[in-house]
Amino acid sequence: MIHETGPGRRLPPLNALRSFEAAARHLSFTRAAVELHVTQAAISHQVRVLEDHLGVRLFRRRGRALSLNEAGQALLPGLQEAFDRIEESAKKVHPGHDERVLTVTVQPSFAGAWLISRLPRFAERHPGIDVKLSASHDRVDLMRGDFDVGVRFGPGAWPGELRVDRLMDEDLFPVCSPALLERGPPLERPEDLRYHTLLHDDHVVDWRMWLLAAGVSGIDTARGPMLNFSDLVLQSAAAGHGVALARSVLAARYLASGELVRPFEFSLPGKYAYYVVSAAAKANQPKVRKFREWILEVSREDAVHEAAVVDALRADPATPRDGGK
Repeated sequence: MIHETGPGRRLPPLNALRSFEAAARHLSFTRAAVELHVTQAAISHQVRVLEDHLGVRLFRRRGRALSLNEAGQALLPGLQEAFDRIEESAKKVHPGHDERVLTVTVQPSFAGAWLISRLPRFAERHPGIDVKLSASHDRVDLMRGDFDVGVRFGPGAWPGELRVDRLMDEDLFPVCSPALLERGPPLERPEDLRYHTLLHDDHVVDWRMWLLAAGVSGIDTARGPMLNFSDLVLQSAAAGHGVALARSVLAARYLASGELVRPFEFSLPGKYAYYVVSAAAKANQPKVRKFREWILEVSREDAVHEAAVVDALRADPATPRDGGK
């Protein structure tokens, strides 16, 4: 099973190396199989081929848990660097395709609530660039080069040599369906939340934090259903199941359609924000620069429009949320 690639150079089989790298990166034979479009048995076989070739085991297997042992940890970094260099060399040979396709990674909630509806405007401005969007909750290592740019929600500091541009902030505020307001109990002051079911997003927001900022105490914030997707929390609120603590960016389309309303004006600035992120080495590529400039511009325009709508609502509550557009 040894491949001779030239005088004095003898390498393990490429398929075995690819299978090991994918399994080591995911710490899962199943996920590696999905990525490489093969069966889990094929990944397991190729890893055994590599281990037999090297004469060492590379993984620790404890039940269903998979981890790298010392030999695996020693092999992985150099192998990933080699694959990265091969990928970059291939891109240099075929740059036309690379420049036309822009790969973007985002969270599903942001993609559905904000980005998808605006992407046609990017296509109109830059018809020579095709966006390949990947919506996933998995944290992507942008330094690996699998994606050109990402929109991340977080503190704004991540490891690696990255260019990070602040895209938009978020505010936190309660929302509910209009029907919930009509049928009661009353929801005129934050203190009235004690009479309602609280809906929880288990990723980011915290009812206790909002109530403390609003000067309210004595409400049991542990009660109420917990949902692991932000959009499910908003859907549940729109269905009249309770009051949700919404993130402003994700709730905007529900508020614009009238499916949700804000019972109180008070909002709490979120501790996290959205950022446009790319590897520093890719940040000045034309397609990456064009996307970054476009999304930052659209975000600024939306902020100006939203501020105008809020001002109009304060002056006349009957003003349409879309500003008459």
